[in-house]
Amino acid sequence: MKLSDGHEGQTYVVTELLGSQETNRFFSNLGLSEGEEITLISKLAGNYVVNIKDGRYGMAGDLAKKIRVKTL
Repeated sequence: MKLSDGHEGQTYVVTELLGSQETNRFFSNLGLSEGEEITLISKLAGNYVVNIKDGRYGMAGDLAKKIRVKTL
């Protein structure tokens, strides 16, 4: 499923990143890669707040749709 379909407060494991090379480089800079855990903190007005490793990040909805995840 896509991260954008996830539930607030839930931790997921990234299974696939569907972005362009530039988008995937952005994900990599955040510390996000396949097999990494990501927690969906909140959804608000089409934007998402996520926790990756020890950092909290804001993310636009179009980016959240490019992250495929599965539950732990």
